[in-house]
Amino acid sequence: MERTLYQWFADSAARYGERVALEVGGERHTYAELDALSRRLAAEIADACGRPPARVGLYAARSVLAYAGYLAVQRLGATAVPLNPAAPDARNRAVAAAAGLELVLADAALRPPILPAATLSLRLDTLDASPRGVPDTLAAGLDDLAYVLFTSGSTGVPKGVPLRHRSVDAYLAHVIPRYELGPGCRLSQTFDLTFDLSVFDMFAAWGSGATLVVPGAYDLLKPVAFVARERLTHWFSVPSVVSVAMRLRRLTPGAMPSLRWSLFCGEPLTLRQAQAWRAAAPGGVLENLYGPTELTISCTEYRLPADLARWPETANGTVPIGLPYPGVEHLVLDGNGRPAAEGELCLRGVQRFPGYTDPEVNAERFVSFDGVVATPAQTDATVAPELWYRTGDRVAWRDGLLVHLGRLDQQVKISGHRVELGEVEAALRGRPGVHEAVVLAVPGEDGELGLEAACTGAGLDPVALVKGVAEVLPGYMVPRSVTLLDELPLNPNGKIDRRATATALHG
Repeated sequence: MERTLYQWFADSAARYGERVALEVGGERHTYAELDALSRRLAAEIADACGRPPARVGLYAARSVLAYAGYLAVQRLGATAVPLNPAAPDARNRAVAAAAGLELVLADAALRPPILPAATLSLRLDTLDASPRGVPDTLAAGLDDLAYVLFTSGSTGVPKGVPLRHRSVDAYLAHVIPRYELGPGCRLSQTFDLTFDLSVFDMFAAWGSGATLVVPGAYDLLKPVAFVARERLTHWFSVPSVVSVAMRLRRLTPGAMPSLRWSLFCGEPLTLRQAQAWRAAAPGGVLENLYGPTELTISCTEYRLPADLARWPETANGTVPIGLPYPGVEHLVLDGNGRPAAEGELCLRGVQRFPGYTDPEVNAERFVSFDGVVATPAQTDATVAPELWYRTGDRVAWRDGLLVHLGRLDQQVKISGHRVELGEVEAALRGRPGVHEAVVLAVPGEDGELGLEAACTGAGLDPVALVKGVAEVLPGYMVPRSVTLLDELPLNPNGKIDRRATATALHG
């Protein structure tokens, strides 16, 4: 039976009403209570708009309002568009405008969001309001949009990625039984709601009758203590969290005995990270996942063998990304668009998104394939399902498994977040006095990538440039340093030589 996001939750609420659905801020909420809270919020939203809206922004973070609000949007048959309260006002305003939000549900405990004039704001500090004649639910169709997320864009403008209920339904139908989710399971909620992996956290839990456990402000800096204290059975995060625990020397043998499943996604998982985490959770299973936002959360999987002696060896020291999910088709194409053992990964199937909110972006990301060679596809606002999405990820087949080898463009991952270096460079070029800018992803002392920039221009202050970027981009996209150069190194073709620039920065 195919279901929308709200139907996945509603079925669990009907079966497991008295079980705990959510633990957040020291409080526990049963499925019945969370259902009632979402109904009340749905009434507030519809009343503020005068009718059920089509798209609703959610300006809240790690509070009961955030989770009940997400469900409220879904039960109204609307599309959820999470905003990040930690992001600059300019960023959230741009996302709200690009998404065409009718209303933003905002947590009154946070500073008010700065929104386009056409967007209503509903700020709430209590969930005690009673419904006022609003229908219990307004069913969305499987081909309607469940949510829209905005990722970094190479042109300097965030890209809107819409996902349908049908895609998320296929995803949940695969992962819930695979990870043996159900009543009694306790899942981590490590991802911000603007990060697509949060949809797994919420709806893999609520679609199975499990409990979603939300970390406190500092718990992600001490993940091992969080897992042990909350007796988590399922962990899902970016691999960077493992590096944090390794630096703190918290991954002692057997430190996380409750964990049955550990899942990692969002950036490459190294074999060293996997070994360290596995030693601390020896009774569990560890899987590496891969998937761009455009393919609904994750779309390939690789389960590390229980026997360490059977773990794979890869040239780059990363865990393979494995094989695609059922319903996800794949091609590996060389630079000439022909099938190859190594090249760009292209994907299609039920989990593929219908195309960016800005149709002009679609043309460069989709190809058609006649069985011999791939060619640029003709696209419009809704991309035909037979077209293949070009991920930009370089992969290779090794011993029957896909191994991730890096990117074919200037996109990087910072703590699991997609960052187009071009968007950061555009923000720098927008500062007064800057002539040229180049941004590089450079490993720090801990091996984790961070951004560094070089600029040319007149009368520039590096500290002021960093502060200026922080006014328009989220923190993970802000360079940790800016170096001023008289000119940027060029290659023989007259393009910026990034390798030479890195040498100029570090000698």
